Parts: sequence; structure tokens; C-alpha cells
Amino acid sequence: MRLFAANYRLLGWITLILVGGFLTTSFAAYMASRQAIEHSISEQALPLTGDIIHSGLQKDILYPVFISSMMAQDPRMVDWMRSGEKDEAAILDYLSGIKRKYAIVGSFIGADASRKLYHTYGPPDDLQEGRALDRWFFRMKTMKGEKFETNVDVETRYSGLPTLFINHRVLDAQGKFVGVTGVSVTLETLNQVLSSYQARYGASIYFVDGAGKVVLSGAAVAVDEGHLTTRSGMRDIAAAILNRRTEPTSLAYRNGKSDVLVNSRYVPELKWYLVVEQNVSGNIDPLTRIFAINFAVSFGVMLLVLVVTLLTVNRFQRALHKMASTDALTGLLNRQALAVLFRQTTLMSKRSRRPLSAILFDIDHFKGVNDAFGHMVGDSVIRQVAEIALDVVRESDAVTRWGGEEYLVLLSDCKLSAAIGVAENLRRRVADHDFGLPGGKFMVTISLGVAQYHDNESENSFFTRADDALYGAKHGGRNYTNASYVQDSTAQLF
Repeated sequence: MRLFAANYRLLGWITLILVGGFLTTSFAAYMASRQAIEHSISEQALPLTGDIIHSGLQKDILYPVFISSMMAQDPRMVDWMRSGEKDEAAILDYLSGIKRKYAIVGSFIGADASRKLYHTYGPPDDLQEGRALDRWFFRMKTMKGEKFETNVDVETRYSGLPTLFINHRVLDAQGKFVGVTGVSVTLETLNQVLSSYQARYGASIYFVDGAGKVVLSGAAVAVDEGHLTTRSGMRDIAAAILNRRTEPTSLAYRNGKSDVLVNSRYVPELKWYLVVEQNVSGNIDPLTRIFAINFAVSFGVMLLVLVVTLLTVNRFQRALHKMASTDALTGLLNRQALAVLFRQTTLMSKRSRRPLSAILFDIDHFKGVNDAFGHMVGDSVIRQVAEIALDVVRESDAVTRWGGEEYLVLLSDCKLSAAIGVAENLRRRVADHDFGLPGGKFMVTISLGVAQYHDNESENSFFTRADDALYGAKHGGRNYTNASYVQDSTAQLF
């Protein structure tokens, strides 16, 4: 596990950097796109929509205000009031003509001199000071500074429907109040206008008065949404909306999980505020879906690249490990790998209390093979000896190339006596093997030194004893097996 961790730590860091960078850039791109969309809606699309709606409402909703103003400034109207309101039929025809020409619900004139209200609903009515029904007229008479007012009320005398009344003061040449002109439009008509704009632009459009009360909304208004301060999420921005600014005001609020952008402006002709709301979620949801798809595809590609990279690095790592631990000529473990293997084997031997032995051997007179037949043949002999050693020992044993023509075999769970038997078998197999040398006169043999590992013995001491045993085999005439026996009677044998 430590070797695995060491080998793959760098790859793990690269993976974390790639994944972290991918997630960071993806999230940053998403947030930048979201902010760009919100900025585009807030600073461009929503104000433009507000301007278009405001321009359209000039005709559909502000039109009655202009009609009322036109009537109040008509010289014939002022002269008729100043001349004693003669020819009542003529003024009723005038009002009926206004109604037909401009397609409004009704038009009216309230004369101060006679205290009569002339209208298109029927015969004139008396205006009585102190009566609630006529309070609007006397309020207009005493109004200072303002020329007109708008009232939303239920028209009780004739239609019984909620109606918008636009009342305009009429003044003579000297600025004296002489009466009131006005027109009426049912709220249902105005709500249909707002509904058409809402459907066309996909926005919530409504009017609020100076106190923040919703007066027109295009649909029925719930009790808890009849005022800016009670509408969900708008409490904090209500004061900013009611600022009497005729230029657009851009605001935003949070409604549940949705961000809502608001564009508002004061409409002096109505003394109301036009409020246009745009839920950003409708524009962000497609972006979120696209982001999710791109994220999934990109993440899948990234994982595929990482898997391919992991497999490639793993393959390369194994190749490097093999190159670093394997002898290129024979395919056996090399001396560097033996050092690691020996430490692991001795630890296992100590834990299991099982013996460990080693055979150190080399090829006799190998220099003569190279001198007589060349290095290519010598390399072939080295490879064939390695193959014989691998065939003789068990799969659990390890055969390594010690160096040059020297080999070392580690025998797990093997006492000295058994190791000597393995060494003798190996010696005979090599001596009997046909190495295919030219001429057939040169016999390949090996000399072997055998030693058993002592408890707590150092690596250097163990291999030195095996090397001394090999040296003894060489001096014993070669093609010989020599063993290193314990000299200290207190040493523990497994």
C-alpha cells in the first residue's frame, strides 16, 4: 500500500487539480452567464419592456386622462358654463359625441354655478355638498396645485361596476373654478389591457397608488398582495418604488427560490406607479439545463481522459517498475529488487516462525565461454541457466540475478537440509543440460553456496555466509554444493 501510495500520489494530485479546476471554471462560467443574463434583463430588456408598456398604456390607459384634459380646456365648455349653462340638450349631445368618438364608458360635466352633474347615463343629477356621493366634486373645487385626479370606485348609480374616474378641473380665463369634466372607464377594460401586456411580455404588470396600494393588476389580487408592503418579498423595496421619479427605477427582490427583477416609474398623468416584474428563473432555467448537460458531458469526458491517463500512467509505472526491478537479460529480479524482497521475506519468516534459506551460485569458468564463443553465446548461457533455476524451484521462491554470471535464490519455509537438496537438484540439471555450444566440447557447470537465515541476522551477514559457502565450493573443485553451518551453538535455527 505504501508503494502504491507513493507511486500514485502525484497522479492523485493531478486528478484533484484537474477536477478542482474543472469545477471552478464551470461554476465561474455559469455564474458569469447568470450575472450577464440578470444584468441584461435588469439594465436592458426590462427597462425596454417598461418603456414599451408605458408607451402602449399612453393609449390604452392614459388615453382617458388626455380626453378629460381636452374637455376641460375646450373653450366652448368654459363659455357654456360661464353663460348660465343654456341649451342643456346641446351639452348632452357634446358628451355623447365624446363617448362615441373615443369609445369610453361615459363622460360627464359638473357645473359649479348650477351644482348639476351632466352625464351620458341619463338626465342631470344634483350635486349636494356634504353628501358622500358628491364628495369628489367639492374636493376638486378646493384642490390646490393639481389639475386632475383619478379615482377607482364602484359606480353605484347605473352600472354597479368598479370604475376608473378621471376628473379634471375647469378654470375660466381668470383662473376661477367653474366646474369639473371627466370620463369613466371600467376596471375590467383596463385589466384586460394589462392582461394582454402580461401575456405578450411574460411579465407581471400592475399599478399602485402613492400609498403603495395595488389599484390595477390585470387579474384578481389576493388579500395579502393588495399592497406593496404585504406582497411577498417586496417589503424591503416598497419605499424605493414610491419615489415619484418618472424615470425608470431598477430593483430586485427574492421570492422563495426565485430572483425577481423590478422596473418601476411614476406616471404623473395617473398619479400612479407602473410596476413591471420579471422572474429571472424563466430565463435562468434554460441556462441551468444547458449548463447541466454541458457539465455532464464535460465531466464524462474528463473522467474518460483521467481513466485513460490513469491506465497509461499505470502501464508506464509498471513498465518503469519492471525496468527498475527486473534484469533485462534474464527477466529475473535484479539485485535492487532483492533488497526489498529480502526485507519483506524476513519479516514474514519471523512472524510465521518458518525457516528461510538462500542459494548463491555462479557459472563455472564463464569467462572461458565468453572468450571461446563470444558474448552473444555467453548471454544465451546466462538466460538458459536462469530458466533452469526457475523450473527447479517453487513458484513461491524467488530467483534473482546477483550480478554477472551469479544468481541468488530465496527459499521461503525451507530449512538448510532441504535447501541443500534443491541446490543439488539445480546443479545436476545444469550439468546435464545441453546449452548448444559449438563443438560440444565445453561443459557448463555451476558452483553453489547454501545458507539458512538466523533469527535477527543482518542482511549483510546472511549473504556473506552464502558467499563464503560459494567460495568454498569454488575451492572444492567447482560443480559442487557447499553449505554454511551454524558455528555458534546458541544461534537459533528455525
